[in-house]
Amino acid sequence: MKIIALQEGNYIADSKKEFKLITKETTEKGLKMAIQPFVVITDNDVILLDFGLGFMNDGIPFIHEMLKKNNIAPEQITKVLVSHLHKDHIEGIGYFENGNFVCNFPNAKIYIQEREIDFALEQINNPSYVFEILNELKKLPNVELMHNDSGQITDEIFYEVSAGHTKYHQVFWIKADDEIVFYGADDLPQKIYWSMHVAYKTDFDGKRAMESRKKWEQQAKDENWKVLFYHDMKMPVLEFFEQKMEYVS
Repeated sequence: MKIIALQEGNYIADSKKEFKLITKETTEKGLKMAIQPFVVITDNDVILLDFGLGFMNDGIPFIHEMLKKNNIAPEQITKVLVSHLHKDHIEGIGYFENGNFVCNFPNAKIYIQEREIDFALEQINNPSYVFEILNELKKLPNVELMHNDSGQITDEIFYEVSAGHTKYHQVFWIKADDEIVFYGADDLPQKIYWSMHVAYKTDFDGKRAMESRKKWEQQAKDENWKVLFYHDMKMPVLEFFEQKMEYVS
């Protein structure tokens, strides 16, 4: 399998969940994080893991720009696996033009937990969500609404509702060519989360997320996973080899 981190940049998120790109001139305070969706290419699919932010550059969606920089045409994406619906993971799904919603990946099948949509729509005053986008998700003909707590999408793609960061947050495994790629999204957003066993109050169920991370760390070591970190500013991919781990850029 081929793994590509679509590195949109490092950002500061303020209390209103507004994301500002970090530059040499940045003085604002807030939570610092990378934003980087991933592409995983197998013999059967070109898989996008989450959508990133919804910025546009000269009328071109940022996620399209990142794909093209990595020699991938947006039309090549066959499946998109969505972990949860916070704006920094879903905004890149599309944009509004003259009042109409335009999906950035109309030819790909997009997998979203329906219960996560319903949960998100209830969070009325939560700035982590963009409700205009949430209201469009169930209308899209290429969205596959998921209902089970765990299962298999194809012979290569597996999922589980981890329910830590949000109520129906889900994680994914892609298994092909004797390799296992794991995407924990915001239940495992950075490598440091494995060295600090903390139940974060900002999570829907911080204790559950913490316990899941402990379980995944042992499984990653036992099964030599390649682990993807959506928000890690230094280490997008961590690969385990026979009880050892190695940084992969």
